Amino acid sequence: MTDTISVHDITHDLIPRFQATERLVDNTLQDHIERCANAAERVGLEELQAEFELKLTMIRMNLEHLMSRYAQQMKAARQGGGNSNASLTLDAHETVAVESARMLYRRAQELAT
Repeated sequence: MTDTISVHDITHDLIPRFQATERLVDNTLQDHIERCANAAERVGLEELQAEFELKLTMIRMNLEHLMSRYAQQMKAARQGGGNSNASLTLDAHETVAVESARMLYRRAQELAT
């Protein structure tokens, strides 16, 4: 597990992928549930959706915490006055959230195909 992440990785990799995962869960998975005729399969998809939503909530809370801790560095990088390659140190919960976000994105991509 990584215990640091760059501002660039947060803004150009982690957050866009996290948002894509949220859209998949909100739209694609819900669409599959609504179209599913098999009751057992529908229950499985609903359980999967609940699992994704729970993990997304945990990840969102920890990413918000990370971005509030490093608000100055994030703002400076967005405005071009900071180093977007600066490494930010993650606490234990943030480290788990970053790894979980990456893993959840991979799972979401597998589901989408």
